[in-house]
Amino acid sequence: MPPPPSDRPAPLLTTAVLALASALLLALVAGEWPPLVAADEGIAGTAHRWAVADQGTTQVLRVLTDWVWDPLTMRLLCAAVAVWLVWRHAAWWTALWLAVSCALGTAAQQSLKAAVDRPRPAWPDPVDSAHYAAFPSGHTMTATVVCGLLLWLLRRCGTGRAVWRTALAAAWVSVIGVGLTRIWLGVHWPSDVLGGWLLGALVVALAVLAYEWERGGRRR
Repeated sequence: MPPPPSDRPAPLLTTAVLALASALLLALVAGEWPPLVAADEGIAGTAHRWAVADQGTTQVLRVLTDWVWDPLTMRLLCAAVAVWLVWRHAAWWTALWLAVSCALGTAAQQSLKAAVDRPRPAWPDPVDSAHYAAFPSGHTMTATVVCGLLLWLLRRCGTGRAVWRTALAAAWVSVIGVGLTRIWLGVHWPSDVLGGWLLGALVVALAVLAYEWERGGRRR
């Protein structure tokens, strides 16, 4: 069974660590730190060679990244859960919190892309294409935010063991899987994906803090 819901806010230490790690990675990417650039180029180059050589796997991953783990699909899932919360439970505040948190995550992602303006990998024989700047990975950050928020809501509901384990497994596969597909398809550097994971987790942590703070204020 998942741990019972707590009345305390999410640990501030976790949020602080995520914030510091995200800020450090952002600084290294923006400053084009040579060891990071070299690692990115090495991993991305190897992944691209595999993608070109294994067209079957590449096509499967394109379907997953374009349809299953696409940011639009994730946002529609978030919207569907928000509608369900209102329709079945009249949980207007929770539904609004979920929608606003997802929207703010998207706004933060787009703002960082514009600010950093990092070029995507360029290959003479690309297997896929993508638009806009590279850092952070929008697919990865969106999946992390949506899956993280929905998992936290499930935890608060005290859902059954089977449902919790299924949801947890699906979330991990989605969040990790989408990041790896973006590297395999050659449209992101590995540090773009790492940034998506870190920043997405930070958005979730901040959203949970805001939810618990507002809930505590209403009780008082």
